Amino acid sequence: MNPTRRTVLLAATAAALLPALPAKAAAATVLQPYATYWYPDSLPSGSPGTGITWRSLKAWRAAEDADLAFNAASVPLAGRFTPTPANPTARAGQARIQSLVSFGPTAGNPSQGSATADYYAFGHWAYVDELVFWGGSSGEGLILAPNAPIVDAAHRHGVPVLGNIFLPPVAYGGQLRWTRDLVQKDAAGRYPLAAQLVAVATAYGFDGWFVNAETGGGDAALGADMLGFVRELKSLSAARGQRVTWYDSMTVSGTVSWQGALNSRNQAFFEAADDMFVDFRWTAGTLASSGTLAQQLGRSRYELWAGVDVESGGWNTSEDWDAMVPRDRAHVTSIGLYRPEWTRNHLPADQRSPRDFHAADDRFWTGASLDPSRPDDTDPWRAPAVSVADRSTVTSLPFASVFNTGHGLRWYEEGSVTAETPWNHLGLQDRLPSRQWIVRTRGTRPAVSFDFADAWRGGSSVLVDGVLDEPVTVDLYATRLPIGPDTVVELTHRTDQGEVGVELAVATADPDAPGQTPPYTHLPVTGGDGWRTSAVRLTGLSGSVHALGVRLTGAGAAKWRLGGIAVYDTPRTPSPPSGLRITAASGGDLRLAWNPAPGAVRHYTLHRLLPDGTRRFLAGTCQRACFVAGLRPEQGERQARLELRAVGELYTSSAPVTVTHPW
Repeated sequence: MNPTRRTVLLAATAAALLPALPAKAAAATVLQPYATYWYPDSLPSGSPGTGITWRSLKAWRAAEDADLAFNAASVPLAGRFTPTPANPTARAGQARIQSLVSFGPTAGNPSQGSATADYYAFGHWAYVDELVFWGGSSGEGLILAPNAPIVDAAHRHGVPVLGNIFLPPVAYGGQLRWTRDLVQKDAAGRYPLAAQLVAVATAYGFDGWFVNAETGGGDAALGADMLGFVRELKSLSAARGQRVTWYDSMTVSGTVSWQGALNSRNQAFFEAADDMFVDFRWTAGTLASSGTLAQQLGRSRYELWAGVDVESGGWNTSEDWDAMVPRDRAHVTSIGLYRPEWTRNHLPADQRSPRDFHAADDRFWTGASLDPSRPDDTDPWRAPAVSVADRSTVTSLPFASVFNTGHGLRWYEEGSVTAETPWNHLGLQDRLPSRQWIVRTRGTRPAVSFDFADAWRGGSSVLVDGVLDEPVTVDLYATRLPIGPDTVVELTHRTDQGEVGVELAVATADPDAPGQTPPYTHLPVTGGDGWRTSAVRLTGLSGSVHALGVRLTGAGAAKWRLGGIAVYDTPRTPSPPSGLRITAASGGDLRLAWNPAPGAVRHYTLHRLLPDGTRRFLAGTCQRACFVAGLRPEQGERQARLELRAVGELYTSSAPVTVTHPW
C-alpha cells in the first residue's frame, strides 16, 4: 500500500475522530476505559504523548488487564444464509467484501461508545464478509484489538472482525526491531507472540488478525521468520476458530515490495494465511493471473481481496470494476474496500448528523438508485449491492428489532425521551434490514430512511415519507423463521401525516428468480393515534417466514413511522442480573460491574432514579461492566441511586437491581 495513504490519514483523522467526552471524564481519564493497543515487545525511546499508553504485547496477561471487562465482546458470531438475490447481477458464492475501517484513533478510542452522534455507525453488514479494525501508528502502538461495540454489532450480523497488526514503513516511524520482536522465537523454536495474539483474540472475543508488515530493510532470514510466524499464527488461530489475513507487502525475500498480485514473491504467505489483501497496484491482467494461481494452489480465487482505495473519493472513485466483478461472466476476485468510512468523513462538520451520514452510506453501498432491487446501470460507481448478494442472520425465534442504528440524538423508551444527550454505542445496534431500501410500487416512490427525530426505543426509527398514490411495499427482512400455531408478529408504528392503511407482508418462500418480488401474503394491521403496537397472528400460514415487509396505502402525502418489529411464539422476560457494584469512583465518574443475568440477554441498561421518581437513561452495554461520566448531585440529593436491568431479545426488561453512590 502507498504509505502516504495510511500514515497521513492516521495523523489527520485522530483529532477528527476523537469522540467528545464530558469535561468531567476528560479530567479523570484513569477511569475511562479505551480500546487497547500494543507494541510487539520493546517500546519506543522517550515518553508517550498525552493520552497515549505504551504497552508490550509480550507482557500482556488477561488476568492483569484492568479494562478487559469493558473491551471483551459478548455477542457470538451468528450464522447467516443467502436468500435469493435482490437483483439479477448480485451473485451468491462469488466475490465477497472485506472492509478496512478506522472507527477512531489508535489512542483515546472509548471502549463503550461516547456522548456524540457523529460516528461511523455502519449498518450495511449484509454485504461484508470480513471487517478489519484499521489503525496503528509508530508513536502509539502497532497492534490493535477492536473495541467491543464493533465486534458485537458485526457478530450480530454474522461478520467476523479482525484486529490489526501494522508494522509501518521506515519513513513513517517504522523500526525493523518491531518486526523482529513480532517474529521472535523461544528456545523451542516457537513464536511466543503468535500465541499471545490468539490469546488476546480469545479473551477479547474477536476473530483473528490482519497482518500488515511494511517496514523495509529486511532480508531473507527475516522473511523466513515471518513466514514461520504466519504459519504458526494460522495454526493456533484455526484451533480457536480464528482467521489470519495477509497483506501484500513483505515478500518471501524479507523485503517490502507491493506486488498488486498473487505471485511467486508472496505465494507462500497466501498459502500460510486464510486470505490475502492484494495491494492497489493490481491490473486486470494481474488479478486474472492471481485468481488462476489461487485455483492452481487448491484455493478459492475469492480468498483474494483486490484493494479499492475509497478513503478520499468514496463513490467518486474510478476503478476497473470488470477486472474484479464483471457483469457478464464469473467474478475474478473479491473486493477489499479501504476506508469506506469516507461516507462519514467527507461530510462537512455541520452536516454530520446521523441522517446525513446514513444517506451517504446508502448511496455508497446501494448505488445511485438507493434501491438494491433496481440498480442504476448508468452509475459509474459499482456499489456492493450491484454485485454481491446480501446475507441475513434472522433465523430463530424470538426475533425483534427497534431499528436502532447504534447512535442517536436522544435515547427513547416506549416513545418517550429518557436522555437528551447525543450518543453512540454500536453494540446496541439492532439486526438491521439487509436491503436498504427496497420499495415496490407502481406509483410514486416515497423516501425510506432511518430517522432520528423520533423513535420508539433507542435512537432511531424507519420513516416512510412521500406520496402514497399507489400501494407501497417496503421489504424489511429476509428470514428463516419457523411458523408455529402461536407465532405472532408485532409492529410498533405511528402515522405522522395523512391517512395510512397498514398491512403486514409475509412470504413463506423465496421468489423464483433474482430480482423478483417475494410471494407476499398481506395481513391487516390495526391503526390508531400515536404509537401503537399491533399484533398479527400468522393464522393459515405454515412452514417458515422467508421475508417480512409492510404494505402501505393512502391517498396523498403521508409520513409513517415504524418503531419496532417482533416475531415470537411466547413472550419472554429476562431474569435480573445480580451483584451490581461500583468498582471505582472519582467524583461523578464511575466504573460499575455486575454478575450476568441467567439465560438469554440482549444487553443491559443503566438508569438513574431521580428524586422526583423519574428515570434517566445513563448507558446501555452488552458487557458486564460499564463506565459512566459526569454525574452530579441533584438538589437535596445525598446519594445517586442507579438501576440496572437485563433486556431480552423482545426488549422486555427484567426487574432492576440497584446500587447507590454517596455524594
